[in-house]
Amino acid sequence: MKLSHAQEAMAAAVEDQWLAAAVETGAADRPAAEAGVREAYRLAGAPAPERIYWFGSPRAGAAAVALLSGAAAPGPDAPAWFVEVHAELRGQGRLPGETAGRSLRRQVRTEPWAAARKAAVEILGADGWAQLTAAAGRRSWVLVMDQLAARLRLRLGEDLATDFPGDDGRAVRVPVLDAIYGQHDGTWLSTFEAADRLCPGAGLTAGLTGLAEVARHAGWWWANERAAVLTDRPVSLARDNVGRLHRGEGAAMEFPDGYGLWAWRGMPIPVSLAAELPALTVDRIRREENAEIRRVMLEHFGYERYLREAGARDMGSDETGTLWWLDLPGDEPLVMVEVVNSTPEPDGTSRVYWLRVPPRTRTAREGVAWTFGLTGDEYRPLVQT
Repeated sequence: MKLSHAQEAMAAAVEDQWLAAAVETGAADRPAAEAGVREAYRLAGAPAPERIYWFGSPRAGAAAVALLSGAAAPGPDAPAWFVEVHAELRGQGRLPGETAGRSLRRQVRTEPWAAARKAAVEILGADGWAQLTAAAGRRSWVLVMDQLAARLRLRLGEDLATDFPGDDGRAVRVPVLDAIYGQHDGTWLSTFEAADRLCPGAGLTAGLTGLAEVARHAGWWWANERAAVLTDRPVSLARDNVGRLHRGEGAAMEFPDGYGLWAWRGMPIPVSLAAELPALTVDRIRREENAEIRRVMLEHFGYERYLREAGARDMGSDETGTLWWLDLPGDEPLVMVEVVNSTPEPDGTSRVYWLRVPPRTRTAREGVAWTFGLTGDEYRPLVQT
């Protein structure tokens, strides 16, 4: 089956709706989400959970699942937030000795997805399915799964490994692997909804209605035999102009219980680094041993300012600009071309741009040419703009 332009447009419109749900912030619709959980269990052939617990972030949710799965109660040296999760479980009615049972993630999420995909491919054909997934999921996969869910999973794993290191802390870290992504599952639910509209009556989403209901109304969640653990959506979400998590001061993704993900242009950064950024100095940047963190510092501090204050070498100028060189300990040299816009601004001034180029660059022309995918000899612009 080959999709028409109108069908591709329909699929893209469905993706827009799911993309909006995936980045929605604010309080969860708890009754609707809980109804979705019970429906997802029913469709998986499992009894409804005896209890449904709510927590303010994926970190708290993972910890609650760990405690419900036999992890030791907080000791005197436990992180304060973990103690709060333990108390919250009791406050929501957890009984002594109550356990959640085994994870049902495979039955609730993986198997229904596989069945729906198989049915869709049988109807649409491999080429039609590929065309549909591109039309209904290509943008949201990058913007949500790559830029949000994957970054959150990475940061969560690192934070739990810090708070619960070694084999003794494994019980608290493992639940991250069993998370169902709630609103972030819209990245693939959009494709199935579009397929269902293309093939009315085929029932392609019949096994996914519960998952979809939770995804519309809540954040990450866990499905276990006797208990489900749900979490709220973020209260705030800050992204840059290309959809990456980004905020100069404060958490780029923050949850109701205070847990947050600090990020700079898509790269998760430690809270300690975020606190340092407003007061960076050349010496502090120079002393940073981690090359990735140093790059974040440089971007926040400003390349132009750093080159000026750190004593970069002027490697020569030509009609395209000036090439600057600065050695960075433990990293490749910082080589940049200073370019002056030939078109004046309304106030008569000319804006200066800084282009980072490969260390092999030897002239400003060669550096500017590289940004266009050309060699220095090939770069011969007819008009400078």
